[in-house]
Amino acid sequence: MRPVTGGRGAGAEAGSQGGTAGWQNRQMRRQMSRQPPSGPAASRGMPAAVRLFLGYALAIVAVIGLSLRFIVDQAISAPVSGLGVVVMALLAYTIFTTTLVIQRKEAGRGLALGLASLTIPGVPLAWFTFSGSPLGLVLAALMAILAVALFRGLTGQRVRAWLSEP
Repeated sequence: MRPVTGGRGAGAEAGSQGGTAGWQNRQMRRQMSRQPPSGPAASRGMPAAVRLFLGYALAIVAVIGLSLRFIVDQAISAPVSGLGVVVMALLAYTIFTTTLVIQRKEAGRGLALGLASLTIPGVPLAWFTFSGSPLGLVLAALMAILAVALFRGLTGQRVRAWLSEP
């Protein structure tokens, strides 16, 4: 019989016999009923279009975070402002959609396409905001490339197979 010493971990030593690990260190048994996923989506990682979407969603959250000071200043003068409601709805929609995509839910694909549709008004916005300089053309082209990449990627077969959880 081993002497039991005080402190953390004493219960683990007292519960182990013959040098084997205690109950908390046992290997978990795999469920025999569940087969590991097979097919092209299981052998690869996250599709590039999903990574692009998550970067896009992170950029939206970052822009909202940077503009929050202005929204709070408006809330001081009027408790409810139209811009504040739109920004908070966009923030909630972005976080909810990103959560569903990370969890690989089927519903996340439709919501991700909805969030990606915000790139369409971004093209003329970039063009007309910087219309006096070549920067407007560059930013409009970048927004158009982002829009095409998001829509082509999110409607592709690989993303559809990856977002397969019910």
